[in-house]
Amino acid sequence: MIHEQIQYVEFLSKDLGVAKKFYSESFGWLFTDWGPEYIAFEGEHVSGGFTLGEPVKGSILVILYSKDLAQTLESVHKAGGVIVKEIFSFPGGRRFHFSDPDGNELAVWSDV
Repeated sequence: MIHEQIQYVEFLSKDLGVAKKFYSESFGWLFTDWGPEYIAFEGEHVSGGFTLGEPVKGSILVILYSKDLAQTLESVHKAGGVIVKEIFSFPGGRRFHFSDPDGNELAVWSDV
């Protein structure tokens, strides 16, 4: 993983089974089920997930990786980003969400 680079992308899907079938057949992505509302995928150069929901324009969440989550949060804040979700834990690590000056929401995660 490369520090502060795009590492993970999340999509909304009305039907996780349909999304899983489409992307596995189209691109050969491998999936891991994380319950009824989330599936994760891995491709050769991309990984991400699908969460249950109604897709809308702007519903893709770009997630960057950080070796030092607190330092990256401080950098985002100092640069004018608005912290939308403070650091929280999830299976596999911790992350926070922010919006950029255009209002686009992104997230940063760490496995430590």
